[in-house]
Amino acid sequence: MDDKKIEESELRCWDELIPDALSLIFSNLSLQEILTVVPRVCKSWGRAVSGPYCWQEIDIEEWSRRSNSEQLDRMLQMLITRSCGSLRKLCVSGLSNDISFSFIADNAGSLQTLRLPRSDIGDPIVEQMAAKLSNITFLDVSYCSKIGAHALEAFGKHCKSLVELRRIMHPLEVADKVCQDDEAHAISTTMPKLKHLETAYLLLTTSGVLEILSNCRELEFLDVRGCWGVKLGENFFKEKYPNLKVLGPLIVDCYERNYWDYCSDYSDSSDYLAWELMDDGIGDYDGESSDGIWDDDQELEELELRFYEGFDDPIAAIDWPPSP
Repeated sequence: MDDKKIEESELRCWDELIPDALSLIFSNLSLQEILTVVPRVCKSWGRAVSGPYCWQEIDIEEWSRRSNSEQLDRMLQMLITRSCGSLRKLCVSGLSNDISFSFIADNAGSLQTLRLPRSDIGDPIVEQMAAKLSNITFLDVSYCSKIGAHALEAFGKHCKSLVELRRIMHPLEVADKVCQDDEAHAISTTMPKLKHLETAYLLLTTSGVLEILSNCRELEFLDVRGCWGVKLGENFFKEKYPNLKVLGPLIVDCYERNYWDYCSDYSDSSDYLAWELMDDGIGDYDGESSDGIWDDDQELEELELRFYEGFDDPIAAIDWPPSP
């Protein structure tokens, strides 16, 4: 075999990689790059990001914090639809309505990890749809002020394999409440397999925490920061639950140093790029290169890029990564 044939045999055609291999590679890219850059490299890459292989795990939590409700709803519908029922992990912040939560439940039956912090959903829709999310093992409903004991009970009854629950609140969000031991009761009676539980700043009492400890016997980590009604000392936990790691309640964090600030979880930044999905037409692109894709007379179907830094030509201002 001559040198030329040897050299050709060592070449690897990226466009011939199987879709699941491509998706593994693309998982190292940002959401914006996957949706706006990758599809324009070649047809096979466009097909890969339009199929389920890239969307078994969807993490748009950071992006969703800087998007309005309409943008978020459309993005969720597009990505979850692309997953074709294979979605295993979803992280999104600030669901604004019950319709979005219903869409998730109806189309993500294989979901195992669900993070929905700061979402504006309440007990009724959770009670109605929780049965469709029975495979969840990790649930985050932190800062969801409209969710209460009934929603937690519904999750617990239907998600039999739940081992991690995050139910952290901000002090201001519970300022109008007297006690939330009803949530502790819901957790203790429906989530016996919990190993990791975070309830920082819930208005729990000693009896509420004791009920959780007595029924959730596999618990390995408990966060009760800011639960000032819990009067259990370090010696109690060491004696009764030596294998349990406990954080709080007597601990000073950012909320306690400045009660009226929302800290990093609620911080807002004006220096960012917000971009809006316009149509799920990315996979229909027929060109082999990106030449002319941004022509002035061509309607941009996939998304609208908006810059808040005053660029006259936002597309030209993007520092696109080089094609492979």
